[in-house]
Amino acid sequence: MTRNLAITLVLIIGSVVALGIFAYSVDRAPAPPGSSEAADSPSPSIAPEELLVRENSHYLSRAEGAAEDADVTVVEFLDFECEACRAQFPVMERLREEYDGRINFVIRYFPLPGHTNSEPAAAAVEAAAQQGALEEMYIRMYETQAEWGESQDSQTDVFVGFADDLGLDVEEFTATMEDPATLERVRADFEDGVALGVQGTPTIYVNGRQTDSMPSYRVLSDMIDRELGA
Repeated sequence: MTRNLAITLVLIIGSVVALGIFAYSVDRAPAPPGSSEAADSPSPSIAPEELLVRENSHYLSRAEGAAEDADVTVVEFLDFECEACRAQFPVMERLREEYDGRINFVIRYFPLPGHTNSEPAAAAVEAAAQQGALEEMYIRMYETQAEWGESQDSQTDVFVGFADDLGLDVEEFTATMEDPATLERVRADFEDGVALGVQGTPTIYVNGRQTDSMPSYRVLSDMIDRELGA
């Protein structure tokens, strides 16, 4: 065999091997979102229901009438001082409006340790919930976050002012907000989140399936529609 022929054969063999590796890599590459292959891929694990929703968990809205049989539940672990949660808020409100009466929306407290007023804010929302004003205080927290968020000083007086604006019994609200049992309630949600592997906020589940971080309306609505069989 001549030297030139040997070199030629080596180059040919190398090319075949390289093409085989490339073809294998293409076959093994993750399918793009929304493709038929992605749809056929195994579903992510489903989070334990007993950790996602407790008997005392708060529903912003519930499925009604015949829709109760659909039993689709969206759960959000959130922090009222978290800017990402504030950015996600309009998406969640749009979903609540679009799917009103058809699915359940549950919120769980997950105050991040790095936020000075996230735990007091959660306690304020819990205190408002005890007076039937969960939704109103939930909305107020996000609409005003830029005014009190990221402060190193206590914003308890600000939260009491919110209660007054909402027409709540301020004395009862303050006592509930400062009650150690309320703090325990908030921390119980946090502990469930930790047990689920929640590491940041917002963390959102649709029927136990965790979404990507900061899911868009389209992503969430597609997940919900699949669960509804739409």
